[in-house]
Amino acid sequence: MQTTTILYITIALLLSVIVAYFQYFFKVKSKAKINILLFTLKTFSLFLLILLLINPKIKTTELENTKPTLSILVDNSSSIPFFKESENIKELVYKLKKNSALTNKFTLEIFNFSNNLDVSDSLSFIGNQTNIYKALTTVNKLNSNKNAPILLLTDGNQTIGNDYEYINSKQVVYPIVFGDTTRYKDLNVSQVNVNKYSYIKNKFPVEVILNYDGNETVTTKFSVFNRGKTVFSKKLQFSKEEKSKIITTNLTSTKEGVNYYTASIQKIKDEKNIRNNSKNFSVEVINEQTKVLILAAVLHPDIGALKKAIESNKQRSVEIKKFNNFKDKLSDFQLIILYQPNNSFKSILSEIKQSNSNYLLVSGASTDWNFINKEQLDFSKKAINQTENYGAIYNTNFLTFLQKDIGYNQFAPLKDKFGEITFTKDHQNLLLQNINGLETQQPLISLLEKNNQKVGVIFGEGIWKWRASSFLNTNSFQDFDQFIGNLVQYISSKKKRNRLEVNNENLYPANSIINISAFYTDKNYQFDARASLEIQLTNKATKEVTKLPLSLINNSYQIELENLSSGEYSFKVNVLGQNISKYGSFKITAYKIEEQFTHANVIKLTKLANKAGGKLFYKNDSEKLIKNLLDNKNYYTVQKTTIKEQNLIDWRWILFFVVSLFTAEWFIRKYYGKI
Repeated sequence: MQTTTILYITIALLLSVIVAYFQYFFKVKSKAKINILLFTLKTFSLFLLILLLINPKIKTTELENTKPTLSILVDNSSSIPFFKESENIKELVYKLKKNSALTNKFTLEIFNFSNNLDVSDSLSFIGNQTNIYKALTTVNKLNSNKNAPILLLTDGNQTIGNDYEYINSKQVVYPIVFGDTTRYKDLNVSQVNVNKYSYIKNKFPVEVILNYDGNETVTTKFSVFNRGKTVFSKKLQFSKEEKSKIITTNLTSTKEGVNYYTASIQKIKDEKNIRNNSKNFSVEVINEQTKVLILAAVLHPDIGALKKAIESNKQRSVEIKKFNNFKDKLSDFQLIILYQPNNSFKSILSEIKQSNSNYLLVSGASTDWNFINKEQLDFSKKAINQTENYGAIYNTNFLTFLQKDIGYNQFAPLKDKFGEITFTKDHQNLLLQNINGLETQQPLISLLEKNNQKVGVIFGEGIWKWRASSFLNTNSFQDFDQFIGNLVQYISSKKKRNRLEVNNENLYPANSIINISAFYTDKNYQFDARASLEIQLTNKATKEVTKLPLSLINNSYQIELENLSSGEYSFKVNVLGQNISKYGSFKITAYKIEEQFTHANVIKLTKLANKAGGKLFYKNDSEKLIKNLLDNKNYYTVQKTTIKEQNLIDWRWILFFVVSLFTAEWFIRKYYGKI
């Protein structure tokens, strides 16, 4: 307490005594004993009242005992019942909770985990993935400032996430092993790598990774099946020295649509688990044959760069013609590229407008903008006879199709005549102009759509330099070619832009969560968050129909479907109150990720225990585990002293006490006739 506060309190006490003295003793003829009581009441009531006005701060000291935290992480995935360990885990958790010595020493926190961590001791063992790394990391963050050892009850088999044996845990980890620790011979299809899409009659690569767990030399056969027919097979041999093989083959896509395949390896003698001997995958086959015509007024390196980029997709072919040599029909092509058009393109543009053909216009130093402006192509430029170099800025708000930033701002600027660009129709800008470091809202590449016609405009020549720069940056033309390919794919497509788009995978493993998202726009193709969307799901085998609403999450409508049985499903997403819907389908395989293992992963759990400063225990070592925790002197109760500072005026009882003193004084004076 400060010196000035003590001085104020002293003055308050003296003032209270003086006032009470003058009231009950100064020049008072009668010296009755009751005056002493009244003097005392007056002194205390006045002193406490003034003390409340001074409002000194009172410091109090509190002692708090903090026990160490014992975090119990329980594997809640479906691999636990697969190893028939459900009851054993529940029994150990119950035993830990009811151990009085353990609960006296520790504050117990019980979590269960599969692909995520939950604060609960309610166990269902239906998790379809196991992420031990995420569970350990999350608990470490929760108890970052505590002494909180971790008990990890698991079989040690992780299906997703980073490798947990290399985790840097601040807390000591004690793994408790559940599951069969006996190692059996086992073959498994661990991974299938394949592109999601292929073109009709094209060959697509398939890469399959096969693993063998055993010491004997075994011979088996690997096959790929499609609609019950073998499309690829190969005899293989595994041994103690050669436990892994990568099989690469090229399959031919013969049927349009989603095609389902099964990669399977033949069972070997004494193999216990054959559920991991096969894995399904799917490929969507697209029947896309695109012919592109480049009509040029001038010869330029851009034309060769565009041709190479477009033809990097084997389903696309490019013909280059000078406008005065073109004799074919425009209807033979899905896309026309007009390179630096001038007045000689008048008949071509008239035919394009009449046939509603899709086209891409590339302007440059030789472009006749006066001619283009007269043609009323929904965009114009007030060009002058002076050129300007335009750098590129990636527009993050571009929504027409998915296009990543491939480093446009590092590419050489494009050259075009200087002037302001205006549009008379709604459009989307993929790239914006950067003039000598000044970022503008003027377009460099724009797309627009009207009356089922798609138009693209590149405002500048010199795009061949972008292809060269892309190669220098990445040692590949792939990024640039894919960028041009995306432009061509969108502009050449005759598909009308849909207000409702639905995204989902074609293939899901058993017990997995099926995520389906939908993007719905208004008539101006702006995202509409006011709508109500519903999905109608049909099991093709049982014909069972389920209707469920989609939830609005950020800028999309989403739903998670769980506990669906294996099989093929079709669905229909409806916009309620609108005649708008979208159809789709997917397949749930019988393959269960959590049932691919034949034994508990003791090796990794041992490495984890050693790295995290703990010790490995088995499910039958519960007494040893509890004794280890109780005897460990690193886990002790910490006594914490807390000093709290509180204003006296917050003590309300003092105010009531003051009122009581004044009231008592008044009644006594009234009783003895002193009022």
